[in-house]
Amino acid sequence: MLVLENKTNTNGQAKNSTSENIKEYGTTILPKAPPSNIYYLTIIGQIEGHQILPPQNKTTKYEHLIPQLVAIEESEDIEGIVLIINTVGGDVEAGLAIAELISTMSKPSVSLVLGGGHSIGVPLSVCTDYSIIASTATMTIHPIRMSGVIIGVPQTYEYVNKMQKRIVNFITRHCKITRDRFNELMLRTGELANDVGTVLVGEEAVENGLIDQVGGLNDALIKLKELISLNKEGEGQ
Repeated sequence: MLVLENKTNTNGQAKNSTSENIKEYGTTILPKAPPSNIYYLTIIGQIEGHQILPPQNKTTKYEHLIPQLVAIEESEDIEGIVLIINTVGGDVEAGLAIAELISTMSKPSVSLVLGGGHSIGVPLSVCTDYSIIASTATMTIHPIRMSGVIIGVPQTYEYVNKMQKRIVNFITRHCKITRDRFNELMLRTGELANDVGTVLVGEEAVENGLIDQVGGLNDALIKLKELISLNKEGEGQ
């Protein structure tokens, strides 16, 4: 049975949460899920880092995710994470920091790419113990893009090259794609209209070793429960 909570304001007047649900979620009633040992973490829109993005942008702020991940790691009730991704990319440092944090957690994790996992979303898609992509979802692989004032000196190139290597090293450590194949896809010309790179759709991401499986939410839950069971067996030994 679903129940709407009535709140009372300082004047003693009943305040129904229906209007808040409509405003925030577009519905009058929110389904209440039973207590679960699985935590669902979403990365949606553009990843916001040290620079605040315009208010019309749909963003995921890394300073919001990091405290959640720390709390998940310390929680005794949470046993696994489903990372749901639909991102165009964003701040390289922030995205890589989130991916590094997730990859070093002791809790089993599964990523599910829906819609897209582009740019710095690629490291986030592969940072979990197992990765799944929807059949219609896409992933764009391309070199780092620079914005703002760029100094035309060799040191600038060296800096960008080092940052690119950090990303490539992380990706190739956490999935089955080879460094040569990833670089080939990243530097491919003729596919993107105004850029260098490659777009992989669903099964193509699996065929190239970037993602483990094509599937959906149910597949992610089945795999995560399997990993949780194996993790418990390992702790019991």
